[in-house]
Amino acid sequence: MDFVSFLIQCLNSVQYGLLLFLVASGLTLIFGIMGVINLAHGSFYMLGAYLAFTLAGLTGNLLLALPLGVLLAVVFGYLLEWLFFSYLYTRDHLQQVLMTYGLILVFEELRSLLVGDDVHGVTVPALLDGAVPIGNGMTYPVYRLFISAVCLLVALGMYVMIRRTRLGMMIRAGATNREMVQSLGIHVVHLYRIVFALGVALAVLAGMIAAPVSSVYPNMGGQVLIVSFVVVVIGGIGSVKGAMVAALLLGFVDTFGKVFWQEAAGVLIYLLMAIVLLWKPQGLFRAG
Repeated sequence: MDFVSFLIQCLNSVQYGLLLFLVASGLTLIFGIMGVINLAHGSFYMLGAYLAFTLAGLTGNLLLALPLGVLLAVVFGYLLEWLFFSYLYTRDHLQQVLMTYGLILVFEELRSLLVGDDVHGVTVPALLDGAVPIGNGMTYPVYRLFISAVCLLVALGMYVMIRRTRLGMMIRAGATNREMVQSLGIHVVHLYRIVFALGVALAVLAGMIAAPVSSVYPNMGGQVLIVSFVVVVIGGIGSVKGAMVAALLLGFVDTFGKVFWQEAAGVLIYLLMAIVLLWKPQGLFRAG
């Protein structure tokens, strides 16, 4: 492998890892703070992809559809927590798994009724429909660089929010000790709804920006959910920093695994998880 090919694979690894981070960061916040095992989180990624397909068709441009889709996701997440997830906090994990799995079936059926079961494509915006030359006659798509840039901006925004704002302070405290947060008089119910809406918006955003690259198809959230849980376990439940590190690790392992050891590439990320858990059973980082 020459240097240019290596650089392309590194860029692909970073792009894939950052997308995983968007999905997994919302999942780790919901799991770490609210204590809910949400198997339906992958459905939010699928929802984002179908929103990109629908809204891009209505607005004529994916760049116009993105902020509208994220806004709708925040509203949807807030309402979903109020109508459904708020009843799961006192249930044991088995009931949470069964009930959120039921949500997957509901979302899939609604998707089938509203949009159908065909595979769809989302057009890359004309502004980003180009390639950057990187040497030896090879190029790299501008849109993939755009995906990485958006993910990095969101990650930076999350860092500032969690480390520099009052809301972030409450989120970190809630991830560490929920009982203490309640005893301090913080409105935990409202905090949970904000966190859940944020988690949904992150997964929807990931699905929207990934749609032109991965296409839009039924059950597309299933594989993303599994890999996102691996990210959460490796990074540490409730740790956004851990989700970032673990997602990038998985991005490199998966991408280069497919290049050098294609037959076993699907096993490598789970092997990495096993190694990390043997070394640090709680994950790489603590919650917060």
